[in-house]
Amino acid sequence: MTPAEPRACPPLIGQEEALATLEGAARSGRLHHGWLFCGPRGVGKASAAFRFAAWLLAGQLRAPAGQGPLWLPPDSPVLRRVSAGAHPDLLVLAPEEEAGKRRTIKVEEVRGARQFLALTSAEGGWRCVILDEAEAMEAPAANTLLKTLEEPPPRTVIILVSHAPGRLLPTIRSRCRRLDFFPLPEGVLASLLESWQPGAGALAPLAGGAPGRALDLMAAEGLELARLAEQALAQGAGAEAAHALADRLAGREAGAAFATFFDLLARAIESGVRAAAMGQGGPPWAARRPLAAWAEAASAIRRQAQEAERLSLDRRQALLAAFATLRGG
Repeated sequence: MTPAEPRACPPLIGQEEALATLEGAARSGRLHHGWLFCGPRGVGKASAAFRFAAWLLAGQLRAPAGQGPLWLPPDSPVLRRVSAGAHPDLLVLAPEEEAGKRRTIKVEEVRGARQFLALTSAEGGWRCVILDEAEAMEAPAANTLLKTLEEPPPRTVIILVSHAPGRLLPTIRSRCRRLDFFPLPEGVLASLLESWQPGAGALAPLAGGAPGRALDLMAAEGLELARLAEQALAQGAGAEAAHALADRLAGREAGAAFATFFDLLARAIESGVRAAAMGQGGPPWAARRPLAAWAEAASAIRRQAQEAERLSLDRRQALLAAFATLRGG
């Protein structure tokens, strides 16, 4: 078994309750036209959105005995077309990547989705729109979407996938049925990772219950980077170590590793602060500074990483700044 992109509608381990809710709503004959899929990044929200859309477009097939909700046969032609981005009744919007700019979903794209939904279904069934990272909509785009949610065409479904639903307009949230997706238990995730790659189960404690995050860690040598982050904290991030690590992670080919290291470093600090604050035997390095100062250091490191990526800043300097933050500089 190998991991698949969300568009390929992979099986969703641990999210059966959410999938059953979707199937039950569709079979009730009163399917809500707007859905808001919420939860941490990487827990399977986008995969569920594609599977639900494919299942609707395939005619709401009934599962054979022993199969879970939203079942689709592996050789389904609808599944193949959805996976290939070639189904005429499914439109997908996601934030655009532009160097030096914030990733957004533009108003022109949402207007196009509005026009798409107004058309007659190409295959006589449902028409579906998926907005991935819906919180990235520009204000005009959100207002345009709101009009569609207020007056939806018949037999249409709009699925908003959001890691930060609080950033959406309250009026958009109120017109969607919310469905929450939760992190997987660590043991379940570890078993899933081992089925993908022997030894990958060791990443489960670092992934926060999110298979998507685990995939990112696998791609970026997450275990080694976590070791380097803990080493930086334990040794006090001296100047020599800082320069050596900056040389290793600042190259163009190390983009994923750069972002992952910052995230793991901030997470290690936050985890250590929580353990120390709760009297659970925090790591030795936590005693070097007040816990409030460590918490601020974690926030500063996250800001430094975001600014470096968003503004295309020099990665080496960003890493050296992060180590200065660890030293309290």
